[in-house]
Amino acid sequence: MTSAPGRRSSTFTRLLRHGFTDPSAAERLLDSDGLTLVRNDPVLLDALGATADPDLALRGLARLLEAQDGATARQELLDTLIAAKPLRDRLLGVLGASEALAEHLTRHPSDWQALVTYEPRDLHPGVEEFERGLAGATDPVSLRVAYRRCLLSIAARDVCGTIEVAQTAAELADLATATLRAALALAGAAAPEDTALCRLAVIAMGKCGGHELNYVSDVDVIFVGEAADGADEDKALRAATRLASHMMRICSETTVEGSIWPVDANLRPEGRNGPLVRTLASHLAYYQRWAKTWEFQALLKARPVAGDLTLGEEYVAALQPLVWQAAERENFVADVQKMRRRVVENIPAAEVDRQLKLGPGGLRDVEFAVQLLQLVHGRSDASLRSGTTLDALKALAAGGYVGRADAAQLDDAYRFLRSMEHRIQLHRLRRTHLVPEDEADLRRLGRSLDLRTDPVATLIREWKRHASVVRRLHEKLFYRPLLDAVAALAPGEARLSAAAARERLIALGYADPAAALRHLEALASGVTRKAAIQRTLLPVLLGWFADSADPDAGLLTFRKVSDALGKTPWYLRLLRDEGAAAENLARVLSAGRLAPDLLMRAPEAVALLGDGGGGLLPRPRAHLEQEILAAVRRADNAVQGVTAARGVRRRELFRTSAADIVGSYGTESQPAEADQGALVDLVGGAVSDLTAATLSGTLRAVVREGWGDTLPTRFAIIGMGRFGGHELGYGSDADVLFVHEPRDGVDEREAAEAAGKVVAEMRRLLQIPSADPPLLIDADLRPEGKSGPLVRTLKSYEAYYRRWSLVWERHALLRAEHVAGDEDLGRRFTELIDPLRYPAAGLDEEAVREIRRLKARMESERLPRGADPKLHTKLGPGGLSDVEWTVQLLQLRHGAREPGLRTTRTRQALAAARAAGLITEEDASTLDEAWVLATRVRNAVMLVRGRAGDTFPTVPRELAAVGRYLGYGPGHAGDMLDAYRRTARRARTVVEELFYGGS
Repeated sequence: MTSAPGRRSSTFTRLLRHGFTDPSAAERLLDSDGLTLVRNDPVLLDALGATADPDLALRGLARLLEAQDGATARQELLDTLIAAKPLRDRLLGVLGASEALAEHLTRHPSDWQALVTYEPRDLHPGVEEFERGLAGATDPVSLRVAYRRCLLSIAARDVCGTIEVAQTAAELADLATATLRAALALAGAAAPEDTALCRLAVIAMGKCGGHELNYVSDVDVIFVGEAADGADEDKALRAATRLASHMMRICSETTVEGSIWPVDANLRPEGRNGPLVRTLASHLAYYQRWAKTWEFQALLKARPVAGDLTLGEEYVAALQPLVWQAAERENFVADVQKMRRRVVENIPAAEVDRQLKLGPGGLRDVEFAVQLLQLVHGRSDASLRSGTTLDALKALAAGGYVGRADAAQLDDAYRFLRSMEHRIQLHRLRRTHLVPEDEADLRRLGRSLDLRTDPVATLIREWKRHASVVRRLHEKLFYRPLLDAVAALAPGEARLSAAAARERLIALGYADPAAALRHLEALASGVTRKAAIQRTLLPVLLGWFADSADPDAGLLTFRKVSDALGKTPWYLRLLRDEGAAAENLARVLSAGRLAPDLLMRAPEAVALLGDGGGGLLPRPRAHLEQEILAAVRRADNAVQGVTAARGVRRRELFRTSAADIVGSYGTESQPAEADQGALVDLVGGAVSDLTAATLSGTLRAVVREGWGDTLPTRFAIIGMGRFGGHELGYGSDADVLFVHEPRDGVDEREAAEAAGKVVAEMRRLLQIPSADPPLLIDADLRPEGKSGPLVRTLKSYEAYYRRWSLVWERHALLRAEHVAGDEDLGRRFTELIDPLRYPAAGLDEEAVREIRRLKARMESERLPRGADPKLHTKLGPGGLSDVEWTVQLLQLRHGAREPGLRTTRTRQALAAARAAGLITEEDASTLDEAWVLATRVRNAVMLVRGRAGDTFPTVPRELAAVGRYLGYGPGHAGDMLDAYRRTARRARTVVEELFYGGS
């Protein structure tokens, strides 16, 4: 039939209306010999238009007709297709959804008849029905054909809506069970002598064990073997291994009919390194002694499916008690959560946004959350012990462990995502969990899910909506019911009992669950706006607290901060509207004592945690000085001025410690800082600048009160040690020298008295007990040490250094830098000492030997009694002292001719030495790594304990907190100590060569 040029035929128009995307090709197929008689049949066109892909369905039908054995067979197919609606819907539905099953029908053209019957028993076949369908298979090839024929019937019911997604998954698992039995029977028939020697049970794991299999998935199994009566156990296990291996090959190997699916036994004890088959006693011994948390999680879905089912049941009965004790293991929840994070981290970046299974908001989020709750509460509630995700979710809701509304949303999202996964895999029967990118694939996928109006856009929108629901509920699921135990949040919903809430808190790592419940009650109870907002925040906060080494402290301090600020509208608004602020607060409050202590002295500093992270950037020294000096000018007296300066210092210490913690822990939107040296430089620079600004403000306050605008003598403060090197830690004293120079016409005694009074008053005011941390000034590095005057004139320093200076004093002056007071005087002091610290001739051998003697004596005399030298970050081998003295020896020897060495900063001097060829790249890297790590440990100890320390804590929780700061997860404190020893040992080797080796 032809139409006028330039006009579309009526058939073309009808095909467009029925959803064909290539009507011209469809017209040609309908004009072919096989279909010409039914080309205008409205029943056929309507049925094709109802499929996921009408073009694909028509092509498949044309190929199937062409493959029929003669005209009679073709006519029988056409007649049945037009007359029988059940067959029409099933056959065309499959052809429009699965290119792979269309190819199967082309190779086996009579298999369409498997879709003709429509008896009630055909609607929900089980293992027995599938076993009958596979019964005729006599070899791997015929087993594949029979398997595809059974799969065809499942797919037909699925695409027609006769069964929903959970039933489809269950039928696929039943078909897998029948297939494993058939494959084992074939393996046994090929080796009857092996069958006689052993009892072999096949335990399904994963989705097959959970009765929720995909169309294309590895079938996870574990094998259990025992000797038959009278048989030798070793021989029996070898026979069982041969049978198991043959069964796996029958299912997995590719033949002319393709493969069925891979059988994966890697969930067995010791994984692929362990024996394929073990006895029940061997399995039990492994799980009792060696199994990791994830292995018990995997056993949730263990189900005997093939072989000796009695032995399989014995296996499950023996191991189930261990499964329900897993939640009592140390770091249980942390291990499960860490495993989930690892899964996400291992997804290729290009696939994250398309991952249905593993990505954030994907199927695995639902499964992990449900399994976690099962393992925690299934110990005492047997109703939760289901291997099927949706059944377990229903039981969790019925038991009050999950709110009914949340469970319904999660159930709906899981079903939608699993339906997407099924239809994606069904198309080509390939194992994939990625949402396609091709427009045609997305269109077919959307239509297969009954999204017929703008299927692509609607599909993407619904997928993202469901993924968002899953992600939100995944974060909330484990924590929100805790609030239900202490606050009436949802009238009519079953609430988690106090005992169950206590169990969950213990599993999360809370040491005092009773106190935690009291805090939750205080925070979440009531009908106030404050309580409502905190109920929204707490589920996520509890998760972040649990991710730390001390969740109890995090929750307690959060309650204190909320009690102090809860009535200020900006505080609640900050936490509710700025996700970063809430997460930053949770990290800071649970990381240790220092930052929360600083915050509690002025809770309004919590505002720094917002501002998209910008509030945590250290402020430049000039800005700090400007603020402090302005506060001093406004003060009525020196005490008020210094109090204001110390208040700024406290706030800025909190800012720096919070930035350090957040950078070390990382957040959901920002990974932990990979460059550990950058964090060390951030803290050292910020604390040193803050200390200098505080001293400047204190000096101004003291001079202003005692002498007005002008002191009778010029006065400068020289930073020494780590202060001069811009390397101060949170708990460091300020090592300084004080230098003055009488103004013109001022008597030297008057000037000296004024300078002395300034020093004494500064030290007093900075140590007055108050809510702000004291700043201790240490001037012991001055000429003559503690025996010498606290402050000297520039001329006195010049005379002393010219006549009396010792090697150790020249060494100490390497770190000298003007930090406060008269800049010109500070510059002239620096010019005075430069020839001493960078001698033109370098050091003679006697001076080098003296420095080495001093270093050795310091190590032996100052190391605390009982301390482990290998873990002492300051004086131990490879510690700070080793690295710094090595670098400083290079500066003393070569600083005069290498300008890059003339710096007070250790890392800069080390880099300059490397650039000058004084140290190899490898040795410089080794020393830098050791110095950075030792400094990080000292900072961590101060953050965790709230007081300074040079070695690792001995209290396990404090040690774990230091580990968490350094990037080690729960249970890995030993790895952290080993890593420190290794790093320090390598550094000591370099120090032995460079410092003690005479180079």
